Amino acid sequence: MRANLAPLPVRKSSHMKTALAIRHVPFEDLGAFGPALARRGYAVRYAEAGEALRDERSEDLVIVLGGPISANDEARYPFLTQELALIERRLKRGAAVMGVCLGAQLLARVLGARVFAGPAKEIGLGPIRLTADGAESALAPFAADPLALHWHGDTFDLPRGATLLASTELTPNQAFSFGPNAIGFQFHPEARAQGFEQWLVGHALELAGADVAAFRAAMRTHGPALEAKGTRVLDGWIEQLDVAPTR
Repeated sequence: MRANLAPLPVRKSSHMKTALAIRHVPFEDLGAFGPALARRGYAVRYAEAGEALRDERSEDLVIVLGGPISANDEARYPFLTQELALIERRLKRGAAVMGVCLGAQLLARVLGARVFAGPAKEIGLGPIRLTADGAESALAPFAADPLALHWHGDTFDLPRGATLLASTELTPNQAFSFGPNAIGFQFHPEARAQGFEQWLVGHALELAGADVAAFRAAMRTHGPALEAKGTRVLDGWIEQLDVAPTR
């Protein structure tokens, strides 16, 4: 899938601010992004996996969240077709869209990039490495403290025309932007300690053989700093947007 898109800035205007979050499993929610959006006056609504996606042109922001399925798996999960179409519509209008993990893979796929199984699953807390562009982006809070939550098996090629923002040793394409209004994160900048036990339960099969107690303890230790960085990432992205009402 290739949308043949070029980044399009649009005029700024003032109106009631709204955000749509597309959620695939209940515990992979907006996390640290939720309170940050509320502080900025955004009314947030969730669309759950499998729900019919209504016209999202009135939404200022769309955030496509993570989930334990493949971005290539619309034959088994037909609702992904709707999500791909929604992302493509927003890119064509220059409307703000963010992808996290599965959401980033869907964004990359709409931009024509290959999504494929990585060399190994990347699960746990580990550092990201920012590019020079990444250090000037919404990911700037990770420059001083690069620790992030990783939880993925698939990855993607960098889309043509996109700007690489971050990498890890295992996953060269950890984050990218496309113009001022589209951004994707393979890792989880929204992560926080609150609700993390649900991740451990919901992904129990993936964690078979892992030291869950150590993972829990690490998240308890680093969760406050991760949440603070996630809040700043969301704030930084919004401040860099060049958007108008998307009606």
